Amino acid sequence: MSPQKQNLTIPDMSTKRVLVTGASDGMGLVIARTLAVAGAEVVMPVRNRRKGEAAVTQIREYAPRAKLELRDLDLASLESVAALGEQLRAEAAPIHVLINNAGLMTPPDRQLTRDRFEVQFGTNHLGHFALVAHLLPLLRQGKARVTSQTSTAAQAGRINWDDLNWERSYSGSRAYSQSKIAVALFGLELDRRSKASRWGITSNVSQPGLAPTNLLAARPEVGRAQDTSTVRMIRWMSARGILVGTVESAGQSALYAATAGEIKGGEFVGPGGAGGLGGPPRIQRPYRTFRDQQEAAARLWTASEELTGTRFPS
Repeated sequence: MSPQKQNLTIPDMSTKRVLVTGASDGMGLVIARTLAVAGAEVVMPVRNRRKGEAAVTQIREYAPRAKLELRDLDLASLESVAALGEQLRAEAAPIHVLINNAGLMTPPDRQLTRDRFEVQFGTNHLGHFALVAHLLPLLRQGKARVTSQTSTAAQAGRINWDDLNWERSYSGSRAYSQSKIAVALFGLELDRRSKASRWGITSNVSQPGLAPTNLLAARPEVGRAQDTSTVRMIRWMSARGILVGTVESAGQSALYAATAGEIKGGEFVGPGGAGGLGGPPRIQRPYRTFRDQQEAAARLWTASEELTGTRFPS
């Protein structure tokens, strides 16, 4: 498989059990579909069962014999995350690939998860952090490759250490950047800790570039009554092949990071076009915000364990 090809050749996945969060629509659906077509058993944890069932129907149009499992998961609820972890651990089936893809972007007003965390930090980072902690035995059993989706928004901003939950001064865009920096710090730290403790897991970080996904579209449930001007512009550019990618291409970085033999762990993968906005995926230099940030990553890891009430083995 070459990172220079726009259309990736996915290896045979018929012996693999994979879990993709956010697989009910957008690039998550494309990722799940691609892996199902390659023969993988795809676990699709979803918050909205109706959307999940529609996604299964769409995937079966491409792969009528696809092995698909719908599960319930709300990443904005640590109770829901723990319940899924308990259910999957009871089944004792190893997980070979985990793609932490689900995300929430820039609600106009500060919102909270069920556990009272700022919703972007709580969903994008803490929910996935807790999910990996609960699934760790199955990931170790499967010698899994974990891929966590960050964003071009992680190029700027910082971790707001004094106010992780943005209680004093909320900015949707800065809170989103923080959440995606946190995702990347966690993904790279997971690989370091796995190597140090011999967990047998490899962990990488990917970013999808810019594409007309639903992140900035109208979403009444997060207080966005209509599409943003940004997503309208991205749709216009995408339809004309100008600079940005498509929903179909946006998932390729995560797929490359999750399946390519040359990816060894601790890598950052993104589109190779101008500004990392579109084009075929390739290994890239991590953004300044999470490059050589082991101290910050360790600090975030400790804070995340405390906030989620989960513990990884030392």
